[in-house]
Amino acid sequence: MLEVEELHAYYGKSHILQGVTFHVRPGEIVSLLGRNGAGRSTTIKTIMGEVRPAGAIRFKGARIDGLKPHEIARRGLGYVPENRDIFPALTVRENLLLGMKGPRASGRWALEQMYELFPILRERADAPGGVLSGGEQQMLTICRTLMGDPDLVMVDEPTEGLAPRLVDLVRQLLERIAQRGVAILLIEQKLTIALEISHRLYVMGHGRIVFEGTPEALRRDEAVRREWLEV
Repeated sequence: MLEVEELHAYYGKSHILQGVTFHVRPGEIVSLLGRNGAGRSTTIKTIMGEVRPAGAIRFKGARIDGLKPHEIARRGLGYVPENRDIFPALTVRENLLLGMKGPRASGRWALEQMYELFPILRERADAPGGVLSGGEQQMLTICRTLMGDPDLVMVDEPTEGLAPRLVDLVRQLLERIAQRGVAILLIEQKLTIALEISHRLYVMGHGRIVFEGTPEALRRDEAVRREWLEV
């Protein structure tokens, strides 16, 4: 579904991504792991068109490198950024409705389903997004992206700063998203969560992929964990 081949990206003269290659199949949860500064967030920003790419990015068989972010989103690629990017002055309901691509009635996700997934959003439906807690804003951002009915969603650090109870809710939601046939590319700092829910994992280091395999393979590879993941 998503194929990234020899991807390079730069911030000014700094060469951040140095030939990144990986793929995500339909319905898969794939985690992109690594220490801060390894290039994980830059990778998904480049895929989403926020950073100028060099290399090939294919989504559902078509090249998307060089397209604008809104053009990429319309093709069915969702993005949940680390900074959440909600509209603080709009209500929770208005934030959710903005996620829709158009006034259609069909799709895998609807407003009522978002409220069922996270009842707190129903309770806060008429409250401005800016008064929500960090965890509630994270729920809102994920659900707003789902309202666009993406075929693949890229999620950047969804559990960062959340209480354990909310971390578990986010984990459950990601699993439910995949069960509905939506592929997920996940950037997650908590290794235990990535190992629990991922079908495959990639580890990044210094702007390159340094490991590809299953959760079980990464559990067995102490050298990779020690060199590229552990602090």
